[in-house]
Amino acid sequence: MALALGIGLAMLPAVQPALRREIDAAASKADFSVNHIYVERVSGSVPIAGGTVVLPGGLAIPTEVTATLDASRIRTGDDDRDASLQGPDWFDVKHFPTWTFESTQITPSSPTAFAMEGLLTIRGVSQNERLDVTVAGSPEHPVFHATGTIDRHAFGMPVTRLDPVIGNPVSVTLDIVLK
Repeated sequence: MALALGIGLAMLPAVQPALRREIDAAASKADFSVNHIYVERVSGSVPIAGGTVVLPGGLAIPTEVTATLDASRIRTGDDDRDASLQGPDWFDVKHFPTWTFESTQITPSSPTAFAMEGLLTIRGVSQNERLDVTVAGSPEHPVFHATGTIDRHAFGMPVTRLDPVIGNPVSVTLDIVLK
């Protein structure tokens, strides 16, 4: 058909297949911060254990993203606080050692930015969450920077005596590098 229209097959652009790339867990990170005692913010990190990003050939905006975070290694810089966060009143890592994210919709806003919605599962509870993502680097070596806010109570964390002095919204920031 292309030849009948006067277009040679050699003139058609080569279609590049989508690539499934692994997240480089050693070079990627997930950080969070939450208000504490009304005047300070507590910050911490949760290691990214792995995941995949599907990139259409030649583009840096993905079509699919999955990630797993290791909640059993949450760190805030205070051993007592970390032990409390890992306990049953917070993340209950004995029963729920990992958190997962699976994208459900990715909407580009520019060649280097997109909104990503997906299911975040913490404590066995899945909630639809939105991340705003920017892309740096090149299509071959993209680096993703994502930000969002989650509601900690939406994931089944019980109300504790500390709730009045700890904020409910939690700011999250992720920096993702691919292998």
